[in-house]
Amino acid sequence: MEIRSFADYLRGLDDAALISIFTYRPDLVTPVPPDIASLAARASSAPSLARAIDALNQWQLHVLEVCVILDEPFSEKEVAALTDKSALFVIPGLIERGLLYADKDGLRSPTTLKDVLGNEIAGLGPASMAKLKLKKLDEVPAASKKVLDAMVWGPPRGTIGDIKKPGAGVQWLLDEGFLIPFNQQTVVLPREVAIYLRGNKVHRAIATSQPSVEGVKRDSRNVQLASIANISTFLRWTEEILNFWAQEPASALRSGGLGVRDLKEISLHLGVDESCAAFIAEVSYLAGLLTIDPDDRILPTHQFDIWLMQSPSARWLTLVSAWYASSRLSGLVGRESSKNVAPLGPELDRSSAASTRRLTLSLLNENSEIAPDIDSLFSSALWLAPLKRSGGLQKDYISFTVREAEWLGITGQGVISRYGADFLAGGDCESINGDLPKPVDHILIQSDNTAIAPGPLEHEVAQELALIADVESRGGATVFRFSESSIRRGLDHGRTGEEISKFLAKTSKTPMPQPLEYLIADVAKKHGKLRVGNTASFIRCEDSTLITQILGDKRLDVLGLRKIAPEVLICGHDAAEAMNILRSCGYLPAGEDSRGLLLSGPRIQRAQTKARPPRVIGEYDRLDEGQIESALRALRTGEKSSRKQSTMRNIATEALGSLPRTTANETLDLLSDYLQNQPSKSLSIGYADNNGLVSHRIIDPLKLSAGSLIARDHATGEVQTFRIARITGVAAL
Repeated sequence: MEIRSFADYLRGLDDAALISIFTYRPDLVTPVPPDIASLAARASSAPSLARAIDALNQWQLHVLEVCVILDEPFSEKEVAALTDKSALFVIPGLIERGLLYADKDGLRSPTTLKDVLGNEIAGLGPASMAKLKLKKLDEVPAASKKVLDAMVWGPPRGTIGDIKKPGAGVQWLLDEGFLIPFNQQTVVLPREVAIYLRGNKVHRAIATSQPSVEGVKRDSRNVQLASIANISTFLRWTEEILNFWAQEPASALRSGGLGVRDLKEISLHLGVDESCAAFIAEVSYLAGLLTIDPDDRILPTHQFDIWLMQSPSARWLTLVSAWYASSRLSGLVGRESSKNVAPLGPELDRSSAASTRRLTLSLLNENSEIAPDIDSLFSSALWLAPLKRSGGLQKDYISFTVREAEWLGITGQGVISRYGADFLAGGDCESINGDLPKPVDHILIQSDNTAIAPGPLEHEVAQELALIADVESRGGATVFRFSESSIRRGLDHGRTGEEISKFLAKTSKTPMPQPLEYLIADVAKKHGKLRVGNTASFIRCEDSTLITQILGDKRLDVLGLRKIAPEVLICGHDAAEAMNILRSCGYLPAGEDSRGLLLSGPRIQRAQTKARPPRVIGEYDRLDEGQIESALRALRTGEKSSRKQSTMRNIATEALGSLPRTTANETLDLLSDYLQNQPSKSLSIGYADNNGLVSHRIIDPLKLSAGSLIARDHATGEVQTFRIARITGVAAL
């Protein structure tokens, strides 16, 4: 078959060649195009070509750039002459990807490929329209040589004062045609001149192999221990941050996202820096455990409760899978160059984030014996992906990935762990369940109002302890501190002083010290003596001495308190705000409803709406063998159908060209005759639409009914009804 276009080339490929193209470029069959012509249009479109080029390594890209700057058709020898002999082994791979194709005269590329690669490929300008005597460049004047040296490796454009009054060096080059005037102040170096001066090579340096990744060797046992510790810590961080927001929800910014004050608050609560706190919040958001309610409160979802009931490995996989596929970069939070970027906000999307993450983890997996140096890791990644869209491969993005992989436990001490390798291989990571430290059900209370948890606590114990104590330090053992505010928090959640004491006595392996008993009893005695309710709000207290103390406290002037009865004050702030101000000044108020009942009880909140994880800017994943074969069958079927339809349309055009104009009765008689004597024969008819325009139709008549013909239309494959009065003529095919 004569190849006149890229579509003709694709039509001539066998199944194996098409499968190869679809393997490298899954976007070509997502969804499956109707025929080969549509496939060719998609394969030569700018977005598809850009994805295919992004998947090339540096050596493949250099070879492709040389192919594009050569005049078509070109030969493999021409490509090797401008690069290296090993380019001969690269060209078949470019053909397999549909970036080059062969006809009887040589190799060609899709027409839009040059536009995708850019105007000045490899720093080269346009080809000269005139024939140049390149040998004269060996005797170029010194002034002209200086100009050429500045332009030879690109950019090929130079600026001069006035094209009519150039310097001596530029004038000689213009006279010889070695510079082309572009406008009044710009000259361009022709492609042939640059290649000659580069020693008949296109690129300054040719990297035919991937740079090696260097780093520090780590002990494998320590790597696994560090990794499982990171996994345990990250699961605990996630649970803590969501429990914290369940009690005290953060407010989202108007533009969306978490504010600076709330980020600092969770950072202090977890005992981590703000970048780590932002990452934990982001991963929870991506996994659907966290959402922003319509009232702009940041709350855990009901999915969080389901997540808590799962095994540790399932919980970890939920978080890691969401992070791995995400196009969001929490590492951008807090950078000087991105001051307005907030966690959970819309500004964190980056189209190259997911592909950079996959590339980095793949390199870590390939170099599983060492903790790579970030510079060598970046050099190796840059060779594998030299032409990334959206500004190229970013070193910071790779640094973010390495740091976040360590937080998640994919790596330990910078080296890929067996859990990380299992995750990348699509495993279930069940070994995490056995390797994690067993949860403990007890604490050790000490005489300084602290308690030590000698390991990860069981869920129920941890939840209860979080209500009545604050975390003071974390590590292999967690230290909790009991204080007046923490005990008050437990009382606000409906616990009584007696219940708190019983819980601690039951859970602690050491006796509860007397100072802690006195602290619990004292706070429980004071709690609820002062009541706050809603009018705008009122403050009620049976202790007139305490009322007098509050009225005289200058710190509470902001409330604008006014006494309306011996035991009642009112203020202009709502009840929640008034209680927060009173607590900040050392008082212990409790809420009260309109009937005077004490409002205390569990305040664990959940979002009322479903989780709304942010959108993910995804890349096309490689298809498996079954998907590719299915797509190929659909494409071949569509191509046969398109060819048949084209042939039938030509036949119909010829038939209808000589079709007599018949009346409705004559048409009805002809159709009846075909249905009785030749029911399996296809017919060509002319059919008028609502606007009176006649179109050619190829049909299989089925039956006549009430002045209409019921038939299968070949164009749509569907059974349709045609009114007899609108059929202009009938012809056999």
